[in-house]
Amino acid sequence: MKLLLVGIGPGNGISIARRFGREGFEILMVARNEDKLNSYVAELAQAGIKSQAYAADIADSESFVQVLERIVSEHPDIEVLHYNASSYNPATPSQLELSVLLSDLNINVVGALLSAQAVFPQMKERGHGTLFFTGGGTAIQAPAFLASLGMGKAAMRNLVFSIAQEGLPLGIHASTVTITGMVKAGTRFDPDLIADEFWRLYELPRDRWETEVVW
Repeated sequence: MKLLLVGIGPGNGISIARRFGREGFEILMVARNEDKLNSYVAELAQAGIKSQAYAADIADSESFVQVLERIVSEHPDIEVLHYNASSYNPATPSQLELSVLLSDLNINVVGALLSAQAVFPQMKERGHGTLFFTGGGTAIQAPAFLASLGMGKAAMRNLVFSIAQEGLPLGIHASTVTITGMVKAGTRFDPDLIADEFWRLYELPRDRWETEVVW
């Protein structure tokens, strides 16, 4: 079994990789920094988890699609996509620069759509698959200084509900965990707890699928 994890870092990303890796998943990781990707490959290997790394700039949609096409070509058996990428550039609506907004939207929502589109055909052909997205509370209530992030997370949340409707009759489960606080170890927003929640969602039978969990 393989999980395509788009956007990996020291918080939710590595926790998700470890959680699914413990269950026998091979982890295919996508992020911009190749050195950090290699460090995560080594870290997971120490835990007995097989993984592969693919460097990509998600903000550059054209090159990102090329990487996704390569991954899908090399791995036609991806069981789970988890889109965990996010861009954080604080600014109020009156101060938000267009170039920043467009770049953030590419990462916060466009990349999510492109990732889903990349794996959707193979999941549709198999008749099953799972599409996960890491959401944020700014999708529901956005502080003024997080205008860009709020727009992106709200759009991604809407996208998940749309994908869920399309995927349900095809056996494809789409779901998001909307995280309403700062991810930090030792709190209720501990990334390991969030990773456990995604695993719970993965194990749900089809007649109990959930599209969103507000955490």
